[in-house]
Formats: sequence, structure tokens, C-alpha cells
Amino acid sequence: MLGLKIDVDTYWGMKNGVPSLLQTLKEFNIKGTFFLSIGPDNSGRAALQLIKNPLFLKKMMRTNAAALYGWKTAFYGTLLPAPMIALSFPQIVKNILAAGHEVQFHAWDHRRWQDELPHKSEKWIRQWFVKGMSGFEKLTGYKPTAFGAPSWLIDDRVLSIIKEYQFEYLSCTRAKAPFIHEIASVLEIPSDLPCFEEIEAQKGVALIADFLKDGQTHVLPVHAEVEGGIFQNQFKELLLKALSMGTEIVPLQEIKQKQDIQALPKRKYKMELLPGRHSACAV
Repeated sequence: MLGLKIDVDTYWGMKNGVPSLLQTLKEFNIKGTFFLSIGPDNSGRAALQLIKNPLFLKKMMRTNAAALYGWKTAFYGTLLPAPMIALSFPQIVKNILAAGHEVQFHAWDHRRWQDELPHKSEKWIRQWFVKGMSGFEKLTGYKPTAFGAPSWLIDDRVLSIIKEYQFEYLSCTRAKAPFIHEIASVLEIPSDLPCFEEIEAQKGVALIADFLKDGQTHVLPVHAEVEGGIFQNQFKELLLKALSMGTEIVPLQEIKQKQDIQALPKRKYKMELLPGRHSACAV
């Protein structure tokens, strides 16, 4: 099985990338899990990272960020007002649900979490969840049953707060197989495959397809801005290869249902800088 974990991080991704992905998934008659960013797109604040983090600048150059996100995105939350992401497009959210895809919670303010979480108070984290969960329920009519942390960034405070929400599963780490979080006592369905933007696009299809040859269950992290944008042809090529290999492509909920929870190990995450990333992820 191949699980599709589709993160929507920006206004551009919600407006343009998601409809593109919906069309692609319809063409292949497959379903995925959309993790939605609900609130403000403060992507313009990433300019600070260009100065602070050479790896971030390298990533922006490698992925052709201007084509990936559009020029306006570079100024949201600084020179331009920060538009709401999913809250700006209730009809697109309805379209995702109507097409039969799983929809779960990814973020309130993706950029601030990604850049500032370690320096924020527990009160800020709690308010972030309250705003995001409220906005999610307003859009979908139900409470999310899963959470996927922005940029796979978590800490002990986050897991303690997560425990209070009683999610059915999380997808907050980059790990090789599902496990139970030691602090939150909840199932983790990690992303074990690399993102397209972490590897060279031309090599990505063959590299990721090679992982699928073992016939095991894998999770591919997809981004609306990437596979729904300039890398959509490579994404389609990968889907075609996966299906030709007899791989069943599914939302994460189906992977969750096949887990023997009692048999899974309890693990404690650690932070690690993975190849192609500009900042550490929970692994």
C-alpha cells in the first residue's frame, strides 16, 4: 500500500494546487488524505530564513520557489496582508470531501509554527490549536481525527496538548514504520518516503518507485504547491509506476485501520536534519 499524505501549506497551494491534485487523483481513480492549513498565510516571513539559514536559500533555489509558490506568496504577512488559506476557499474544501478524500488538520499558522515553535509559549500553542480546530470544524462540519504537524516539527509540549484532543492518529514524523508516541500514547503513521522537492525531480520518480518494490506499506509526503504545481507531471509518472507494480494507493485512514495497535512499539521522537531539508524533522 502507498498512503498519500497531502499537505496544503499556502494560499497558492489551496487555490491552485488542490484543484490540480483533485483532477490528477480523479484521473487515476485514487484517494488521498489532505492535511489542511486553515488560517493565515504568513509565507513572507520566510524571508528571514533566507538570511539565517543557508540551507533554506539552497532549497528555494533548487525548487525554483518563484514558480513553485508565485511571487505574491513571498510577501504575504509582510508587505502584503496574510490571506486565510483553507478558510478562503470553503467550496474547495467541499470539493475535496465530495470526491471522497480524507481531510484532516495540518495547521492554523503554518509559517509561524515552522519558524518559531521552540520559542513560543505553551499558551500560544494551545491558542494555535483552538483557532485551527475551530476553523477546521467550521469548514468541514466535524472535528478532525488526525493531525500532521507543519514541517514535521513537534516537541514534548505539543504532544502533551495533542493527547488532550484524543486524535485517532498522528502523522508528525519521518520514520520507517508506524509506532505509538511515548508521550501522547497515540498511533503515528509516519512519512517514510522522501518529498519530491528534497531530491532532484528527474531522479525522484525512479528513486521513490524503487522503495515500493519491497511490497510493504509506505507513505509519500505530497505538497499541494509541488505535486499540484510544477512537479505534477513527475507525480503522475510516479502514480502510474506505482499502480503498474500492483501498489494500492490509499488515504492514511486505510493504513490506520490495518494496524495492530497492541503490537506496535512505543517510541520517543528525536529531531534530525534529513537530506534535502533545511531544518530538523521529528524522526
